[in-house]
Amino acid sequence: MNHLSPEISFDVRPSRRILLGALLALPALPALAQASPQAVVEGLHASLISVMQDARRLGIRGRLDRLRPVMQAAFDLPAMTRIAVGPSWSGIGAEQQAALVQAFSEWSIATYANRFDGFSGESFTTTGETTLGNGDRLVRTTLNRVNNTPVQLNYLLRPAQGGAWRIVDVYLTGTISELASRRSEFSAVLREGGADRLVAELRRRSADLLRG
Repeated sequence: MNHLSPEISFDVRPSRRILLGALLALPALPALAQASPQAVVEGLHASLISVMQDARRLGIRGRLDRLRPVMQAAFDLPAMTRIAVGPSWSGIGAEQQAALVQAFSEWSIATYANRFDGFSGESFTTTGETTLGNGDRLVRTTLNRVNNTPVQLNYLLRPAQGGAWRIVDVYLTGTISELASRRSEFSAVLREGGADRLVAELRRRSADLLRG
């Protein structure tokens, strides 16, 4: 595994070790509709571990296919797109909004498929859950790395359509909002060329990631 995001390196090297039961720990995707915030995050983590363990056999495209349904179930990707675009979202037409959601979703999944590319004994630990003033939940976790410093990863979840808990942001090292970083990048692209330019940029990034 290389990175969860461009900002943080986890220095993960491939290995043949297998953590038995990782897939069994992942809730069936339909069950996530009733899952607690902690269960959603732990299901995502179990799936990531299984992909890391099988990374070389799967290859980048296989990891993409394995992760797509998991991430679509665990993350509220349309909401994350709106948050990442920011105030400009309301001025974008419906067709372009749909294109942005599709491009952002594919880029997000391709990023995880590219980054989680090997396994060397990593594990995730859930350290707590907090209910925020607006009703959102913050699930605090740690990525444990062999012979390296643990990395704190906090997940912000809120109810999506239908009331199911979904991840809407990830805080790297506990405090760095991934979507806040994305919003800064996206604002510059939107100023230069509007929604069409941002869609094209996200598609280009996805293609680059899938080339490995």
